[in-house]
Amino acid sequence: MRLSEFRRLMDEEFGPANAGVIASSLVLPTLDTTADQALDAGWDPRSVWLDVCDLQGVPEDRRLGRDIPPRD
Repeated sequence: MRLSEFRRLMDEEFGPANAGVIASSLVLPTLDTTADQALDAGWDPRSVWLDVCDLQGVPEDRRLGRDIPPRD
């Protein structure tokens, strides 16, 4: 997963305003750091996303985000 996809998923799930707050302030117990700090330290965005999902109770069926149609 690219960092841009992580940000897109955060925005879609939590809304643009809340996504930034969650990423910068919610401490992920499995990493003992926030999502932003983990990403800055080089953690895999997919692992960070799944940790956020687990902590926030995001259902399995919403963890992949919405379908994006392919470009022509």
